[in-house]
Amino acid sequence: MWSRSLPKITFARTPFRTALAEGHARHSASAAAGYLDGVGPDTLAALQYTGGTTGVSKGAMLSHGNLVANTMQMLAMCDAFIREGKEVVLTALPLYHIFAFTVNLLGFFDRGARNILIPSPRPPSNLKRAFENYRITWLTGVNTLFNALLNERWFVEDPPRHLVASAAGGMALHESVAERWRTVTKTPIVEGYGLTESSPVLSFNPLGGTVKDGTIGIPVPGTDLRCAGDDDAAVGVGEPGEILARGPQIMQGHWQRDAETRDTLAGDWLRTGDIGVMDADGYFTIVDRKKDMVLVSGFNVYPNEVEEQIAAVPGVTEVGVIGVPDDKTGEAVRAYVVAGTPAPTEADILAHCREHLAAYKVPRTIVFVAELPKSPIGKILRRELRTLTESTTASRKDAS
Repeated sequence: MWSRSLPKITFARTPFRTALAEGHARHSASAAAGYLDGVGPDTLAALQYTGGTTGVSKGAMLSHGNLVANTMQMLAMCDAFIREGKEVVLTALPLYHIFAFTVNLLGFFDRGARNILIPSPRPPSNLKRAFENYRITWLTGVNTLFNALLNERWFVEDPPRHLVASAAGGMALHESVAERWRTVTKTPIVEGYGLTESSPVLSFNPLGGTVKDGTIGIPVPGTDLRCAGDDDAAVGVGEPGEILARGPQIMQGHWQRDAETRDTLAGDWLRTGDIGVMDADGYFTIVDRKKDMVLVSGFNVYPNEVEEQIAAVPGVTEVGVIGVPDDKTGEAVRAYVVAGTPAPTEADILAHCREHLAAYKVPRTIVFVAELPKSPIGKILRRELRTLTESTTASRKDAS
């Protein structure tokens, strides 16, 4: 961690090393061994709270078995690329987020790696010192982080020299971002998928194997995934359906929320709330969140697909797509765009969309904004974009 980015501590405190030494002095080895009495794979280890991007945050009850199993599952997908005791992983995601907790902390700790903690990755220039002062070999993050680095002149002109690979999760990794990342860094980047409720990893593009951009890869070992209709019955290959998952990493339930637990868990299966498709090779692709789907004249429009196309337009830095009420079509597609330099015009974006998307998927409106609302890990919050749209509409009605 680059210590100068942290404020000076002025309150009374006990340094971590001192606390460890005091604990060791107070407790004998026999007392420490007794602490583990009664602790097993099914014992609750953590209440891991969801991000609350689509609703109220809930505590996922994760057991010791859930976390250990998922750590081993994740490592199995990329173990050939992780050298024992030699890796230095840049951790720009907060460790309270399940992605960083399992992958960066537990996984890389198991392999004797060093974590370089970034208190805040925004602006992305905050990462510059870490790359300059440490031999960073791994980077994990979300699409917005990788995209932001690719828009930093210092990063593009002098990409990290010791980087081995990067892993993306938390939100869809745009194919345009993945392709440019490989071009700039000359290293692989792969996308995985998971939820807080699954500790989190459910699938991954295998490093050293076949990587399919735009997909979330194949299920990690010991995990079953299927796409299902509203009746929970499996749909065919290539057909969209809600992704259901089961495996040793699935949570025990939501803390003190029995109704939500019943809605989320169907026997051994976890309802993810994500719509996906499986191809003939067993690779899954996320279409979108079930709650984010836009219904235009009876046709389903998935924001991820529209965002992917807009993100490919030169000069687009970030984009968020939502559905807005429309008198003629029920809903219409609206895109919020953060422009870079040189900035694209509305005509540029619409022309590209008309060339690559069906007519009903083309945004009815393009709104340029200075920034998009994001979660602490950099995930674009469509829920807040909808709230912004509703408040703007209400203000216009009041004004009239």
